[in-house]
This record gives sequence, structure tokens and C-alpha cells, in this order.
Amino acid sequence: MALAPLNPNQPSPDFVAIKNRAERTPLRFTSHNTLPYNSEFRMFELETALSRAHDTSPGPDGITYNMLRHLNTTSLSHLLFLFNRIWTEQKYPSQWHEATVIPILKPGKDPSNPLHYRPFALPSCLGNTLERMVNARLVFELEKQGCISPLQSGFRRGRSTFDNLVLLETQIRNAFVRRNRLVSLFFDIEKAYDRTWRYPSGAYLL
Repeated sequence: MALAPLNPNQPSPDFVAIKNRAERTPLRFTSHNTLPYNSEFRMFELETALSRAHDTSPGPDGITYNMLRHLNTTSLSHLLFLFNRIWTEQKYPSQWHEATVIPILKPGKDPSNPLHYRPFALPSCLGNTLERMVNARLVFELEKQGCISPLQSGFRRGRSTFDNLVLLETQIRNAFVRRNRLVSLFFDIEKAYDRTWRYPSGAYLL
């Protein structure tokens, strides 16, 4: 019996089985609450996260960043208390997993094909604020420990794609001067987010 050829754009069944099994396995971290990045959040972290948030449309709960920034001191203290309960009890509100999704048609694509739309999600601003606070701690720790490659510019403060462009231009100029050949490889992963491994909700809380 002849086997149908595998689609090069689709992962093999063996890989899919391993991926699905791995995603169903909760992540377990061995850590200590005494470590700085596991301590309760402080008010300046909440205020910093709100100050760096862009004014976007609200998620399903209708709460905007502008509303959060105009909370008085007492209300901000209550919000910080809520975030710290979520952080210490490791129970993320299920409502914050929901988002309002707006389909945006890709330029020059056929609007009758659903695959030609890019989903734009509007999650809860409350959930995003807590995630931004957690991310700030993680990035600080990773930068301090030197865990991020110096060649990575994406998602790093004070860095941008211009850093990579300048590096590439420098390599090209050096190759010309030394009469060497320079080989560059660029690739774009189709549906990269859709193929990213996912883990159960709350698995990342320490």
C-alpha cells in the first residue's frame, strides 16, 4: 500500500503526538519564596507597569488603562492586594484568559478566505498589567544573569532592530575591506505563534 506523501508545511504525526503530550504536562518549578523575584509586588512596580502601558481598546471587561491610571491611592492598594493574592495563591482568574478578537485582513489578500485575516486580540487590561509586572521581574533577572544573547534585540529595553541592521552593515563593510565573502541567512516561520508550544494555565507562576 502506497503512503501519501507528507505535507512539508505540516509537522509529522509523531511530532504532534509528542507536542500534545508535553503541553498536557504541567510545568513544575523548584523555587524559594525568599528569592527576590518571588516576593510580593510593591506599589512602584504597579505604578511603573501602568505608566508604560499604551492606551488601547479594552478587553471583554471594558476596563481601560486610562481608568486604572486614574485610580486613587486606596483603589490602587486594593488592586495591588488582588495581584499579590493571585501571585501567592497561584490562581489566575479565568476571565483574564478571554479576549475580544478583531480580524484584520492582510494587505492584498482575498477577504473571502478566513485564513487571510490576522487576529488582533484585546485581552483584559488588568491581566495585562499583572503580566507586565511579572515580565519586568523576569527580564531583569535574565539580563542580570546574562541569560539573553547579546545578539537578541527584540523585546529588550533600549534595543531595536536597528542594532541588528547596524551589525549586519558592519559585517558587510568588513567583508568588502578584507575581500571576504559574507553569507547571511534570513527566514520567516509561517504561523510561528500557532506552532508555539503551550502549557496549562498558571503553569508559569512560581
